[in-house]
Amino acid sequence: MKQKIVIKVVKMNCEKCKSKAMKIAVKANGVTKVEIQGDQKDQLVVIGDEVDSVKLTRSLRKELQYANLLSVQEEKEKKKEEEKITLVQWPSMSYYQQYPIPCDPNPSCTIM
Repeated sequence: MKQKIVIKVVKMNCEKCKSKAMKIAVKANGVTKVEIQGDQKDQLVVIGDEVDSVKLTRSLRKELQYANLLSVQEEKEKKKEEEKITLVQWPSMSYYQQYPIPCDPNPSCTIM
């Protein structure tokens, strides 16, 4: 079961703090994707299988002093729409050029 965990980290105003928070999140077991979102770029969104959200929040608090767990949701996978198969009939092509054969109404040759 994939989870989507949103953690608010206050001290993410510099690039060093953002990269530090992302490194901590990536080290957690089961994490597949980490993003920074929010209006003020202070929310860390972690997606993964069986990620311990409390443990992750605690490790962020140890390093960055303030982290608040906002939400834990089940990540719904987008179902791929069934591809509709459409049959296309290709035009028949002849590799040989066709020439009309003249036909005489009065043939001069006869077969015996």
